[in-house]
Amino acid sequence: MHYDSDEGRLSAAEQLAEHNSDAAAEALSAIACDGSVADEIRLSAAEQLAALDPRAAGPACLAIARDQEVADEIRLSAAEQLAAVNSSRAK
Repeated sequence: MHYDSDEGRLSAAEQLAEHNSDAAAEALSAIACDGSVADEIRLSAAEQLAALDPRAAGPACLAIARDQEVADEIRLSAAEQLAAVNSSRAK
């Protein structure tokens, strides 16, 4: 399957989550870690990944937070998401 847009990839991953959560987590992680994807889409993928598989969300959030090309507010949101994921894992 080929998608022409970042939104298309995210939509496909969302639909996949309804049928195969492991495959969806892999797709969402790939989107979140892909520096060529729009910042907001990457963050949305990381947030959805955190809800689906908190363990997989850590590296995705970290990839966004460390990316100097990403807007500061998106990087901050990713760092906050990372802290939330780590906090919930520690409990």
